[in-house]
Amino acid sequence: MILDLFNYWIFVILLMIGLYTVMSRTNLVKKMIGLSLFQIAVFLFYISMGKITGGTAPIVVTDVPPGTEVIYSNPLPHVLILTAIVVGIATTALGLSLVVRIREAYGTIEEDEILEMEAKD
Repeated sequence: MILDLFNYWIFVILLMIGLYTVMSRTNLVKKMIGLSLFQIAVFLFYISMGKITGGTAPIVVTDVPPGTEVIYSNPLPHVLILTAIVVGIATTALGLSLVVRIREAYGTIEEDEILEMEAKD
């Protein structure tokens, strides 16, 4: 039973680790790592939902024996994940470039130190 739902357990664990990291850490790079883990968990969830046991690619098969049914997998979740991976990489790159700019402006990447500097100004 538990091994049948292995992908979903990994999804929940990665999702919670990513969410906890984003909410609890003050280091901006660690927050970006947590956001990436969160995104990876969502990718895994969609890929797990799109998998059909015994399914084949949605290509018309002509040499099917009579009385057997061909089960096709839906390719849409996998295509959406490819797009989401590209968006995730772009989001991570943008976030890390913002972290670099914040480091240049404030001299630190710790969120609490940046907030203290902002409060003094």
